[in-house]
Amino acid sequence: MTPDSEHLGTPVQEQAAKTPPKRKAGVPVWRTGKPDAFLAAAVDTARTALEGITPAATIGPHLAAKSEGDRLVTHLFESRLPGYAGWQWYAVLTRNSRSKVVTVNELGLLPSEDSILAPEWVPWAERVRPEDQQQESEADAPEANAPETDSPEVDAPAENGQESAEEARDSTDDAGTQAGA
Repeated sequence: MTPDSEHLGTPVQEQAAKTPPKRKAGVPVWRTGKPDAFLAAAVDTARTALEGITPAATIGPHLAAKSEGDRLVTHLFESRLPGYAGWQWYAVLTRNSRSKVVTVNELGLLPSEDSILAPEWVPWAERVRPEDQQQESEADAPEANAPETDSPEVDAPAENGQESAEEARDSTDDAGTQAGA
């Protein structure tokens, strides 16, 4: 082993270091940098703002304060909202240059790396399997697949004391025959 090869590691480790981690769809990518100290300390302001859109019981502990740019910080809180395990509440805070007044810019709920997300949308034409199309075509043509019956058609009984058209014909035929006899 040469002295240079000790520092490089295995080829697999080198390749892993060069390739960026696979991004999960819908999960934000954060900028790195030192957040504004005044805005980073405004955790209570961020929590109070979130309580304006969700009950306090659904907001968990403060997780992080991340820089979005000059005088722009995002505070993340654990979500305790049922059905949103792994999600995080966020509050984006900002302030003017040389000002000590914190402004709430945006509030919401974001997925994290641990959250369960719906799969990416796939167009219908790409989702349909050949057996699905076959089942659909069979369902569209039920007459072709129905067995033939030899039973004669039966008229439905008359409702509310009214005669059906066939019964009316039979009674006039009977009346005409009796009158002529």
